[in-house]
Amino acid sequence: MFKFPENHPLSLGCMSLPLSDEKTCARIIDMSIDNGITLFDTADLYQQGANETMLGILLKSHRTKIKIATKVGNQLRPDGSGWDWNPRKDYILKAVERSLKRLQIEQIDLYYLHGGTLEDPTEESIEAFEILKEQGKIAHYGISSIRPAVVKRWTERANISALMTQYSIADRRPEQEIIPEVLGKNVGIMVRGALVQGKLHGVKTGGYLQHSEEAMAKATTQLKSWSQEYGVSVSSMLLHFVFNKPGVQSIVAGVSGTAQLLELLNALKETPTKELITKMQDLLPIGSY
Repeated sequence: MFKFPENHPLSLGCMSLPLSDEKTCARIIDMSIDNGITLFDTADLYQQGANETMLGILLKSHRTKIKIATKVGNQLRPDGSGWDWNPRKDYILKAVERSLKRLQIEQIDLYYLHGGTLEDPTEESIEAFEILKEQGKIAHYGISSIRPAVVKRWTERANISALMTQYSIADRRPEQEIIPEVLGKNVGIMVRGALVQGKLHGVKTGGYLQHSEEAMAKATTQLKSWSQEYGVSVSSMLLHFVFNKPGVQSIVAGVSGTAQLLELLNALKETPTKELITKMQDLLPIGSY
């Protein structure tokens, strides 16, 4: 099983790094490491590989202290017009070489299939990941997916170490199928989307998934009330609600500046009571896929 960060519940999602400002990127990386964050998440798709390249530069001197996760499966078109889904063995075996080169490493700690459908040649994809493990080019592999049937297929057929999926107080659908599927199978859950795109902070408005704009506004008001009553931030409530769930190993959160990162770090230091976390269960309906 992939050894998840033991000293910090947060992993840095690097998709939001401002690549045009290398100094800010460097400050974000340094602040993350100085505060105990050791897992950095990227993908070959992000900024057409430039995200991996930036991480390769900034993490090179920290390699012994950190772990790197990246993803594969979205093949960029030669003309730059977009990408196409490609989970085939030959593509994965070629794509990993490009990621290793950009990241300036000899082994990827955690390599995800970046999506997945039931029409995929799953056995072929699994074979590719197993070959890469045997070759020492990756240490562990997993899948990034929000589709219960795809997750079930991979947990049944592959020796995956991690699952990345969307999960939050406003998207509790994984509690119905995905989380029960992976519990007890040595598969760590990596959560993305825990902060609900800022839509429960009062910064952004609008509906979210099956929740109407009115429902989200009502939930935002309730969270603010609890924040005042219990003396913890909204961010702290959202993060701890997710991290307290069985199977969740890490929350992958992206930032574009050090102020955002500091807010997350401070939020995680706060400790919402069990009473508050229990109250949050009824904030919004669970919904369904």
